[in-house]
Amino acid sequence: MLTTVMNLGNLLTQVARRHPTEPGFITPAQTWTWSEINRRVDAVCAALRERGVGKGDKILVHSRNNLPLFESAYVAFKLGAVWVPTNYRIAPPEAAYLAKSSGARVMIYDAGFEEYVDVVRAASPALEIVVALERARAGELAYESLASAAQEPFDAEEVGRDDPLWFFYTSGTTGHPKAGTLTHGQMAFVVTNHLADLMPGIDYRSRSLVVAPLSHGAGIHAIVNTARGAASIVPASERLDPEEVWSLVQQHRVDNMFTVPTIVKMLTEHEAVDRYDHSSLRFVIYAGAPMYRADQKHALKKLGRVLVQYYGLGEVTGNITVLPPWMHEEDDDAPNCRAGTCGFPRTGIEVAICDEDGKRLQPFETGEICVRGPAVMIGYDNNPEANAKAFRHGWFHTGDLGHVDREGFLFITGRSSDMYISGGSNVYPREVEEALLTHDSVHEVAVLGMPDPKWGELGVAVVVCKPGNRPLAEDLIRHLEGRLARYKWPRHVVFWDALPKSAYGKITKKDVRSLLSKEWEKYCDDHRASV
Repeated sequence: MLTTVMNLGNLLTQVARRHPTEPGFITPAQTWTWSEINRRVDAVCAALRERGVGKGDKILVHSRNNLPLFESAYVAFKLGAVWVPTNYRIAPPEAAYLAKSSGARVMIYDAGFEEYVDVVRAASPALEIVVALERARAGELAYESLASAAQEPFDAEEVGRDDPLWFFYTSGTTGHPKAGTLTHGQMAFVVTNHLADLMPGIDYRSRSLVVAPLSHGAGIHAIVNTARGAASIVPASERLDPEEVWSLVQQHRVDNMFTVPTIVKMLTEHEAVDRYDHSSLRFVIYAGAPMYRADQKHALKKLGRVLVQYYGLGEVTGNITVLPPWMHEEDDDAPNCRAGTCGFPRTGIEVAICDEDGKRLQPFETGEICVRGPAVMIGYDNNPEANAKAFRHGWFHTGDLGHVDREGFLFITGRSSDMYISGGSNVYPREVEEALLTHDSVHEVAVLGMPDPKWGELGVAVVVCKPGNRPLAEDLIRHLEGRLARYKWPRHVVFWDALPKSAYGKITKKDVRSLLSKEWEKYCDDHRASV
């Protein structure tokens, strides 16, 4: 029997009734109230419904962070359609793949992305309606004209618990992105869980600063803030500008933000952090990867105990573990310090470490991190092979490696694809990177296993130094004495000016490997006798 649930789009309807005149979306140029946003969303919904858009249709959105991108989620939700937001930095062929694979019937696009529309049209026969956020071309609709039309309150589509509302495309390490299917019932749990475990006590007076693309994790965070009537603030700059970020924190008394470790690092290492008042901050949430301990200590010194770590994947909508502020300490020996862990299982979520046969391992044994609970997606859209691989033995398999301690706190070793075997021994790059980052000269580092005819693979450390520093490679390796077993030491160090990162600020190992491969081949040709 179909279980009917609240359409998630009604979160916006409800908050607009409770707090109609309170700000909901703030940019340096303008502030929109919740009632204004809800009216605009209802108007766009009505216009699209008149054109036959309804339950199950896919709406592709290719846009920078702005009000229409924020609104488009609720447009899709209320229509019973599926929101398909993209990372606006992808190339046109990548956008075309997302449109074709999702079967998008509608595309909403930002100014300057006309080429993307043309490529999508050519690749996706399902596309029927194109909506421009700026100047509409022939045959296209103008978003602002739709949003500004007079409109009675729009009745959201009736939905079931497992009706999809969002295709959350995972970046993956190989092949094409996969569409994780998020549903109305699942997302209702996620919103409740985020409010309970990540940001307890926020309300309509809270302010959330958006420093990551709303198309992915930051979009989930914005929905959570909407549920409590907390306004989202979007900076003017498309690129991360620490000066502007800290200025907005002070101006709006921001109390929460969603980030990744590299963004926290950039913000807290910038000198502007000392020139603005950030005492309003309560929850600086970082996800996407564990934060290196050296960076964590620095952030705690600058911001105080406001850090919240969560571990999660798009397929589990971020809901796996949490490490709250009171478990973040500068002092490794402090009673509440949980250095190295990404926390304990989220409320309603179960975590297990399993071997290849699905057997649950004991504390401190390393295996694949597996999870189950109401936050897990219902599956990858139209991808039975990926679903069969991901959902085995009654668990969702994350592809990450780790272990738990006797209290159930989770420690991530790394991606199963990152581990390399050197001389018959497993090496997990994460712990090598942690050790190298304790060197005073190291700003960022990525460790990879590269092919070697004698040892199978050898560890190579790609190092970005702090300004004005350039240690000898042998000094960096000697720094590991007493910190790591010798078989884990990288045998080669290369120095780069920067490491490639995703649009969300995460170091992309696959791009590091691609760039390093050519350098490694030349090194092996020149120095094979000494390796």
